This record gives sequence, structure tokens and C-alpha cells, in this order.
Amino acid sequence: MTVSWIPHRFTGGVLALDTANTVVLRGDAARTFDRFEDPAEIARFAAAASTFRSAELGGRSLAAASPRAIAPVVLSIREPTDRLFRGAAARGAPACADMAPFLRACADGLDGMGAEPLGAAGRPFGDPSKPLAFEAALAVSALSLLAGETMRRIRICPNCNWLFLDRSRNSSRLWCDMAVCGNRQKASRHYKRRRAAREVDHV
Repeated sequence: MTVSWIPHRFTGGVLALDTANTVVLRGDAARTFDRFEDPAEIARFAAAASTFRSAELGGRSLAAASPRAIAPVVLSIREPTDRLFRGAAARGAPACADMAPFLRACADGLDGMGAEPLGAAGRPFGDPSKPLAFEAALAVSALSLLAGETMRRIRICPNCNWLFLDRSRNSSRLWCDMAVCGNRQKASRHYKRRRAAREVDHV
């Protein structure tokens, strides 16, 4: 099934978390599914990310001309990224056991980039005049999450279980997307209150 890569699917805050969130309902064995099950979606995701993550990418577009060929590398970065930062969000710090596979995966994503400068201050994704391989951009985005206070601002949405970067001033953001997950939780609480009230009335 073709995925509609709408803005809501980019509420992680950075490319690496958006990519981690392409596995929907992680932890729910009965309902979870992978939006990258069809590798063609990797190219479509990369094209959408070029727009929705333009600020992070410094205006550089993402290239994924052979999605089936790069799928193993993309997934090998996505999964340890999710494991490392989901664990850090839950425990307050990353586990050493999760760091080594994460770093190896990011190195694989950057393999083949040669001498191209990536990670420079103000231009972390390099020269915006030419496309950047999606797997390389994914590695740079994931590595950027290790910097400074960034890791401590990664949250897990209590509604959909997606990872997101909380950029609010006082680090108090609760949902990946208030318009979607926040409203769903509010509606659920309202329904439960009304049901409880009806049950009391019938006692």
C-alpha cells in the first residue's frame, strides 16, 4: 500500500526520529507494521523529507534512487537509532550496549562519502547544491542527537509510542503532535469520564 507522507509523519523533529517512527505502534505485537516494508517507500519518504526537513538539511535534497539497494543500510541505522534513543528517553541515559551497534550502523551509512565534508558548523549536511544520499543524511541526523542537551529532550509519545524531540522552552511537550495524538488522548479521557458518569447514574 502506498503511504501518504503527510506532515504528521514528520513530527519526530529530526530526520532520524522521523525514520525511526516509520515502524508504527512499536511494542504492540498485534498491530505494529513497517511503512518501509516496501522499499519503494524509502524513496518516497526521502522525497517528502527533503521538503519537511528542509531546515534541518540546510536545503539539501535527499537522493534514494535505488531504494531496494539501500534498504538494508537504512534499516540497519533505523533500528539501533530507535533502540538507543528510546532506551535513553525511558531510562534517562543511553545504554552502553546500544551505543556500539548504533555507531557501527552510522559508519555504514557514511561509507562511500569519501572526502565530502559533513557535520560542519552551520552546514552539517554539506553542500546544498547537490543531492545527498539518504542513508548518509540519516546517519548525520542520528549522530546529531548525541550532542549537548539534545538527547535529554527526546520523548516517547504516550499515545502512539513515536519518538520526538521536545524543543519547547521548558521541556514540557507531551505529544508528538498535539493536533493528532493530543486530541485523541483528550477525546479518550472525555469518553471515559462520560461513561463513568453514566455508570454512576445507573447504580
